[in-house]
Amino acid sequence: MSTIEESRRFFNKFAADLTSEGGSLYSESMADQEDQKFMKRAIQLARRGRGKTSPNPMVGAVVVRKGKIVGEGFHSGPGLPHAEVLALAQAGGRARGATLYTNLEPCCHTAKRTPPCTDAIIRSGIKRVVVAMTDPNPMVSGKGFHILRQAGIEVVEAILRPEAERLNEVFIKYITTQRPFVILKAAMTLDGRIATRSGTSRWITGEAARREVHRLRSEVDAVMVGIGTVLADDPMLTARRRGAKNPMRVVIDPSLRTPLNARIITSITEAPTLLLTTSKAPSGKIKKLKERGAQIELLPHTKGEVVFDAILDRLGKAGVTSLLIEGGGRVNGMALRARAVDRVIFYVAPKLLCGEDAKGVVAGRSISDLSQAIRLERFKIRRIGEDIRIEADVRKGAP
Repeated sequence: MSTIEESRRFFNKFAADLTSEGGSLYSESMADQEDQKFMKRAIQLARRGRGKTSPNPMVGAVVVRKGKIVGEGFHSGPGLPHAEVLALAQAGGRARGATLYTNLEPCCHTAKRTPPCTDAIIRSGIKRVVVAMTDPNPMVSGKGFHILRQAGIEVVEAILRPEAERLNEVFIKYITTQRPFVILKAAMTLDGRIATRSGTSRWITGEAARREVHRLRSEVDAVMVGIGTVLADDPMLTARRRGAKNPMRVVIDPSLRTPLNARIITSITEAPTLLLTTSKAPSGKIKKLKERGAQIELLPHTKGEVVFDAILDRLGKAGVTSLLIEGGGRVNGMALRARAVDRVIFYVAPKLLCGEDAKGVVAGRSISDLSQAIRLERFKIRRIGEDIRIEADVRKGAP
């Protein structure tokens, strides 16, 4: 046999093997691409519930039959139907033999206001369920998958899991620690100042940045400041967006100096107000503030400062899953030194106040050793109006 003939036979065999093996690999690749495509849609739907579902997670669901979407849904609030139920209802009889995509493991317990989603999935005739992540809730975690598999349904896990975990980071932290996810937001000059030496801070940043802060407020359960901010700025701390919910307003006030005519007190019908104080608070002042509708909570303190861990525990017990800190330098320093912050959002204005007597974004004793510095990661930086927006996560673990 000539060298040319040997080469031809080798090539033909190689091509046949490649086609055979590659065909399988190609099919698997195509299936994976399709799963990712529809999971992206489920996550997109889930985002529509942002700021509305607490203390529940954001969940979207898609029913797909023969490569086409026949049903969609997303969870829009506690006590309302879950995403899977809505998607299955829209699909109707077309759900039989179809695939269900959802970004979170379907619920399987009755300790809530809605029936288990696993029951609805089994009754619908769905043959395959594709899920992005396991539910961290101990009442579900893996149990939903087990029930579906016991019913003969194929379950595919971990499709776009990082995206799904990022989407529901607030829920994950709250359900696993019973403490809120904490975002520290500050508006500052380029030299790190949040107010002039006289305390003036309106307005360091532009209108576009301020509008975004109102959106942030509408997406969290609570917004927190210190008594210094209340006395200096008399803020409302509401979302001021049409149709948006207002967060609970929390004030750290160790000696209970909040004025009875402060706007967070006179507007108490618009949003609840919780004052976190200590045993130093005058009983008469407590009585008057309670008469005006404020909630008062006495917490432990050290050297005149409320213990930050106690604050997080108290808010967690109240069902607060997310907290936006908008305090002055003192509150910012307390939260950061307590390693309580999960994310920072800084709006930096192209301005300079040129002096150490201007109010800094963080006050109090600094970290003495550079090796103990708080480190940030996963930066997002963009222009917003005339200002720069910097968002970053606080790196967890010991520095």
